[in-house]
Amino acid sequence: MPSNDSVFPSILAPAGNRAAFLAALAAGADAIYCGLKSMSARMEAKNFSLDELAQLVRLAHDRKVKVYVTMNTLVKPDQLDRAGQLIRGLADHVHPDALIVQDLGVVALARQVGYVGELHLSTLANVSFPRAVGFIARHLPVCRVVVPRELSIDEIKAMAAACPPHMDLEAFIHGALCYGVSGRCYWSSYMGGKSGLRGRCVQPCRRHYRHGGQTARAFSCQDFSVDVLVKILGQVKKVAAWKIEGRKKGPHYVYYTVSAYRMLRDKGHDATVKRDALSLLDQNLGRETTHYQFLPQRPQKPINTRHQTASGLFMGKVQGPAKNPWVVVRQALFPGDVLRIGYEDEPGHAICRVKRHVPVKGRFPLKLGSVKTPKTGAPVFLTDRREKALETILAEVEHEVRPVEPAGPFHASVTLPRPLEKKGRFTEIRVSRRLPKGVGRGASGVWLSETAVANIGKSSAGHLWVWLPPVIWPEDESRVAGLVGQSLKAGVRRFVLGAPWQMALFNRPKGLDLWAGPFCNAANALCLETFKTLGMTGAFISPELGEADIISLCRQRPLPLGIVLSGHWPLCISRTLADGMRLREPFISPKGETAWVDQHGPDYWIFPNWKLDLTEKQKQLVRAGIELFAHLDEPVPKAVTIKSRQGLWNWTIGLK
Repeated sequence: MPSNDSVFPSILAPAGNRAAFLAALAAGADAIYCGLKSMSARMEAKNFSLDELAQLVRLAHDRKVKVYVTMNTLVKPDQLDRAGQLIRGLADHVHPDALIVQDLGVVALARQVGYVGELHLSTLANVSFPRAVGFIARHLPVCRVVVPRELSIDEIKAMAAACPPHMDLEAFIHGALCYGVSGRCYWSSYMGGKSGLRGRCVQPCRRHYRHGGQTARAFSCQDFSVDVLVKILGQVKKVAAWKIEGRKKGPHYVYYTVSAYRMLRDKGHDATVKRDALSLLDQNLGRETTHYQFLPQRPQKPINTRHQTASGLFMGKVQGPAKNPWVVVRQALFPGDVLRIGYEDEPGHAICRVKRHVPVKGRFPLKLGSVKTPKTGAPVFLTDRREKALETILAEVEHEVRPVEPAGPFHASVTLPRPLEKKGRFTEIRVSRRLPKGVGRGASGVWLSETAVANIGKSSAGHLWVWLPPVIWPEDESRVAGLVGQSLKAGVRRFVLGAPWQMALFNRPKGLDLWAGPFCNAANALCLETFKTLGMTGAFISPELGEADIISLCRQRPLPLGIVLSGHWPLCISRTLADGMRLREPFISPKGETAWVDQHGPDYWIFPNWKLDLTEKQKQLVRAGIELFAHLDEPVPKAVTIKSRQGLWNWTIGLK
């Protein structure tokens, strides 16, 4: 059944540490989501041990507040046992109301180890079009889907209309925006193995990039804020929860943001309450905000290259001599406040803790020791605040926490599916944007498009693999479904899916060769087994995996496996582009790396100027059991030079 059985809609607060959890309770959140110290998509947050979380969940339940635990990370082959033990510990010791997951292997694992609570699909699972919701409801034990931040209110309504009675939706209302679509960003991983799908993103999108003679933060988004428009979202009854992003934020942010949205939900018709709520949001120490796509008739670009996009409240600029700098503050400072001098990604940025009260327009000396000297004119931001009133409130809530018996050990018996025998045969396909010439002589691949489908002939259809896009938006669902239908009518029987839910586009999948594509992010045997139960005939391995994980997964595989052997793999896929960023023209990172943006369908694809290339590993992969190898071709702009650079991605260093 849907998880919302009391307040409608519920306000769902983030908690990355104990103080933030207590702040969410104090502010009156209806539910809280948080993660453990492993298996969470926000590993940079402090997160919780089982014992600490058990204490806090008991307190939350005493207050009739629900708690959802995030297990929304990509699980590698050798981590299934550990994940199973954690889930068993949660079930027996913590008793959360739901698990939030992205990896379908975790859905299967949770039921296998005896967890009987609710399962929610994370936004990282990229459930982005209406037919997907119905498909999930029919085939998976999931009762809630977290929809992408990129959706407009009309698109959210379309998703809601597709929800059966036992399914509901969760929508973000406030917090950080990623440039890349959730579950479709590999930028951090491609640059050094730290994957956003595993909570370790180093945020390369926040950096300065040089493009067309200008240097700007061309991919750094403002924060998302629905603010007063939540009254429109409140009319969509299938949206059972309003979600606030921010598990890396402090208690000040959590308390102010939850309080503001409670006011807007409960008394948003009152002009005075509305003004006070907006004032609280202005004080939550986030970035400048945008409504993004929420109003389709008035969409906003989430990137403003003329403004700063640093987190924190701007307080002033560094003044004075290098040895004794100061800042004249725009707002009062209190003991315990935390200031950041400069931007996080720039050399010389520093943290300064405030130890005394400083009035508005007062001068605060920036004493950073002898290690760092702030530059004159550098911006100063207030990034965290522990005002005395809030500390008192948190202490009162803390006083209610009751001890619990120490946790486990917890044992979980994880059963893997029976692996396939090795065949020793393999197929190679070259995947292009346009239908290649001579396709009738051997297997080839083409990305789904109007042009490609129009040129499919009887002689080519039997040899062709049609690749579906990694993301399908609600407004694009009918077009893509129509192209799939035309492909089937032309005789195509082999398709590579961009998401597991794209199975919903095939009314009669029997007799078809339907593979989970590389954007499905398959990384463990239980995920592959779930794909098999959904009707897929094969699956591509997640391209993020390193050598050891690939070989291990090959040994465990219950389905035939494929891999992207070489070609142009995107750093990310986005629904937006900054003003001034021109397509097919190179931009350069602070470290001299070159990339370009191209548009395919409604989305923008970011490509680096060096290829993924595992061709020297092909014999090893064949021996391991890989049966399908794909080479991804991409039209390279004339202005871009492809660099001769090793393209092993995480093969050697492994996925972090």
